[in-house]
Amino acid sequence: MSQVKIAVIVGSLRKDSLNHKLATALTRLAPAFSFQFVEIGDLPLYNQDEDANQAPSVLRLKAEIADAQGLLFVTPEYNRSIPGVLKNALDHGSRPYGKNSWAGKPAGILGISVGAMGTSMAQQHLRNILAYLDVPALGQPEAFLQAKEGFFDADGNIGEASRGFLQTWMDRFAAHVQRYA
Repeated sequence: MSQVKIAVIVGSLRKDSLNHKLATALTRLAPAFSFQFVEIGDLPLYNQDEDANQAPSVLRLKAEIADAQGLLFVTPEYNRSIPGVLKNALDHGSRPYGKNSWAGKPAGILGISVGAMGTSMAQQHLRNILAYLDVPALGQPEAFLQAKEGFFDADGNIGEASRGFLQTWMDRFAAHVQRYA
């Protein structure tokens, strides 16, 4: 599995993002993969008029997705859905029509929030979008994570109470990716 490249797409641009922290900690649970964090904050707002002349940041996004064998989406929930920056990246990666960079790439979806429901609605909305984009998403186990005391240890790793669950999640994600790689 050492050759498998995973594109990590974090749906938050915030400097101290819990979801970026989660994504970083998760990469430590699957050291056999090669993880590449994909920048999405520099993408212009999607405009179909620009499909024939895509910005360099869009071409970079599409190339990084095309180069990956799997996708790891780690997203917060904004107003019961995915953040606009993530939707914008999904739109850019799927256009122009017929040039969908996401298609066929196996994906894992999770997120963390201070709220008790975690990011359940955002994940469901993301699953709907990914289904349309022909991205096979890992169905089980789902991971609706609440940021509580001890979720992360002092070094930014997953804390002891959640490590077993997230290691199982990562193992299932790895098997999901391997089915398609």
